[in-house]
Amino acid sequence: MKVIIIGSGWSGCAAALTCKKAGADVVMYEKTDMVLGLGNVGGIMRNNGRYTAAEEIIALGAGDLIGITDSLTRHKNLDFPGHAHAWLYDVNKIEPVVRKYIVDKGIKLNLISRVVDVKMNGSKIKGIYTANGDYEEADAFIETTGSTGPMGNCIRYGNGCSMCILRCPSFGPRISISSCAGIPDLHGERTDGNYGAFSGSCKLAKETLDKSLVDEIEKKGVVVLKVPKEDINLDKLKAKVCQQYALKEFAENVILLDTGHVKLMTSYYPLEKLRKIHGLESAKFVDPYSGGKGNSVRYLSVAPVSTDLKVKGVDNLFCGGEKSGLFVGHTEAICTGSLAGHNAVRYAYNIPTLVLPNDTVIGDIISYATYKIKTKEGRKNRYTFAGAEFFNRMKERGLYSTDRKEIQNRIASLGLTDIFNKKLV
Repeated sequence: MKVIIIGSGWSGCAAALTCKKAGADVVMYEKTDMVLGLGNVGGIMRNNGRYTAAEEIIALGAGDLIGITDSLTRHKNLDFPGHAHAWLYDVNKIEPVVRKYIVDKGIKLNLISRVVDVKMNGSKIKGIYTANGDYEEADAFIETTGSTGPMGNCIRYGNGCSMCILRCPSFGPRISISSCAGIPDLHGERTDGNYGAFSGSCKLAKETLDKSLVDEIEKKGVVVLKVPKEDINLDKLKAKVCQQYALKEFAENVILLDTGHVKLMTSYYPLEKLRKIHGLESAKFVDPYSGGKGNSVRYLSVAPVSTDLKVKGVDNLFCGGEKSGLFVGHTEAICTGSLAGHNAVRYAYNIPTLVLPNDTVIGDIISYATYKIKTKEGRKNRYTFAGAEFFNRMKERGLYSTDRKEIQNRIASLGLTDIFNKKLV
């Protein structure tokens, strides 16, 4: 039995691993020359409720990728405005380690292979076509292409192509596979009604910053610098994808995190204003290259899914990551991808798909976001374990915990321990 996965970000890699564990032959298609996508410039794990979710996915049997990020962590248990006990992995080391792990598991990885269309057989996908003219069939398909790009969307809904890590000009535009299968995309919205939202952070080259500042960042993991009063822009927070960082502290300060590069916690920042801040007089953006003007625009392609992450209207297509809902973050991508991968194999073997109960934070965020995207107001929000609306819900429902044993016991009480780690047939 074969599953094809389109996209190899955190969600695609997680889906590939649970597919393989469940007993499938797995083939991945990735349009660029690297796996992990935005994971190559992210770096933040285990902050706030993401700690709970990370321990849940480990207890469920799909903690492989959490283990890798933990092993490459530069700083543990950092606090910064609105966030507690964050872990920062090294974005410059993560990709080759994850790639090797995937390939060593026997997963076939096709890089620089952009899927551009599907062949349908009634309400099922029969096979996929690549830009090179190749065709391949499978029993089930998982789309984890994300929601960013192509270039035209960043131009239409943002400030132009920001030359981000996804590199659409070089490797071609992202294609919505669910749309190719005949299912219209849903879109995230901003408070003003426009589609999409700007990615939430940039990367600065350490070599371009004041050495004493770099030393402090590398020692502490986080440094907070005051923004000159005349440059504070609270309105820009409304356009951010990461509502957990849309706090006034992120407008009144420059918050810098050590993820290998220096992570600048703002969607973009005019270079001439950035260089007014002490220690940043020679700062240079490394992702996106146009971080002084804009950033990539996300949430422009979301598929309508059920709580088992199957696309509504297509029998054998599942989604994970941002493609499956208005989710924000690596942990969220790993969790949704893991469920999508497991359920794709269940479907192909004619086993009832798994819906994680709302007594788990993973099951609750999926059901909550799936419901909220149906509403006008819900499409203006984003859903993350790390803050904003859903983290408040976690705390209200008593699901937020940093007690590993407590979380393991919760999963065990539901009869779900190691469920993603077992072969289905």
